[in-house]
Amino acid sequence: MAADDPERTEEARGERPSTALSWAMTGFVLGAACVYAYLRPRPATAVPPTSAPVAVTPVAEPTVPPRALSTVEAVFGEWGDRASWTGNITEIALWSSAAGAFAEYYEVRRTGGLLYFRSIPALTRRVIRRGKEDPSCPLVFTETEAEYREWLQHGRTERPAEEVPVTPPNPPR
Repeated sequence: MAADDPERTEEARGERPSTALSWAMTGFVLGAACVYAYLRPRPATAVPPTSAPVAVTPVAEPTVPPRALSTVEAVFGEWGDRASWTGNITEIALWSSAAGAFAEYYEVRRTGGLLYFRSIPALTRRVIRRGKEDPSCPLVFTETEAEYREWLQHGRTERPAEEVPVTPPNPPR
């Protein structure tokens, strides 16, 4: 045993290494565990019942009338037999109560027995102004210029412009 052996001398003197590093590491681990527990998402806790039950009334969402393709499909299903088809395409105008006129325009395509509706900004065909008008019809039908010229060649005349439907359609009785 050599007297100048440093390990032997520390053990002999009863000195131990410093524990500060161990305590610092323990504090860091405990702090990290507390932060994790604090930030972890928790399930919603139930509210304890009160003495009087609270009635919850559902709030009704404002509804907009379904004035989309389903409406024009239903109307065309009833009145579509009056349409003038050219190459399985026609255009129609639907009465708009909000605008007070025939203000909603659609192109209708027939393909394999199915009808496809597409909203358009304006009619590109001539409005049909001939024959007996049904005031309860909520649709205005169109025809091409070629169809109109062919009809005129047969010596027929159309209704004057003032007879074009500009009033709301009357509901059927």
